[in-house]
Amino acid sequence: MLTTRFDARLQAMAATATRLGSGPALLALRVALAIPFFRSGLTKWDGLNLSAGAHYLFTQEFQLHFFWGSLPYPAPILMAYLAAIGEIVLPALLVLGLGTRLAASGIFVMTLIIQLTIPDGLINFHLPWAAMALALIAYGGGWASLDRLVWRPRATAPVPGRPMGLNPIA
Repeated sequence: MLTTRFDARLQAMAATATRLGSGPALLALRVALAIPFFRSGLTKWDGLNLSAGAHYLFTQEFQLHFFWGSLPYPAPILMAYLAAIGEIVLPALLVLGLGTRLAASGIFVMTLIIQLTIPDGLINFHLPWAAMALALIAYGGGWASLDRLVWRPRATAPVPGRPMGLNPIA
């Protein structure tokens, strides 16, 4: 009896610590994943135009590497613009914690494409990025995010004649 109550209290304390600690941990994860992508995105722009370096890399250098060989990027200029926009917008959304799961999904897909482009970066870069993105997809932005403010269910007034459990969330 005493052991059961003690176990229950320990579990409640652990749940509270996890709930309170998850916000800062997920914020740190969002920032850590956003920084390398945002910095890379800055190198792809020259004002409002695609930089000459990004243009050259996507049209001349970058290849998609597969087991059977490599292929040039399809629509390299379009891919350069998509990468340049994604590397600015998605990290900004991650830092704000707005659309965290969607932004992390976009970064996860970008990481897969980067891995196909630069296969040597798997252990040092791409695997940790993919793991961070997957964690954010699974857990969301946490309580220290704008997602919590935007998607928090709002209480509604009871509807006369309808049981309390069936009230829609406004």
